[in-house]
Amino acid sequence: MSDYSERKKRGEDILKQLGWPSDAMDKTKEAFPDFWEMTVGHLFGDVWSRQGLSLRERELVTLAALIALARPVGPIPHFQNAAHIGITKEEILEVILQVGHYAGWNSAVHAIFQLTEALEEDDSESSKKS
Repeated sequence: MSDYSERKKRGEDILKQLGWPSDAMDKTKEAFPDFWEMTVGHLFGDVWSRQGLSLRERELVTLAALIALARPVGPIPHFQNAAHIGITKEEILEVILQVGHYAGWNSAVHAIFQLTEALEEDDSESSKKS
């Protein structure tokens, strides 16, 4: 197996552990396949699979960074990933509170709205499956 194939497999394994839906980045894959390949192979295959931090810790750090930067898109799937791997809503709210004091209150408010949206999406998906 080539080095890239191994990295991609590690990345795909991490995404599965996070509960990332296989179609979550379909538009990105279609528009820029190389970018998607780098995301899976490098970001998840190289960075997220490193020793030193657990998957849970990496997700918390990622949430903190995305909240601090007030990203319009990224936090929602990561809030869902966090829930999938057992990070509670209360823990996420504590991260938002902590980050809000350093990154600005508007970042925290924005993240609360995004968390609410993510939880509503999860509830909607769960009710569709039932």
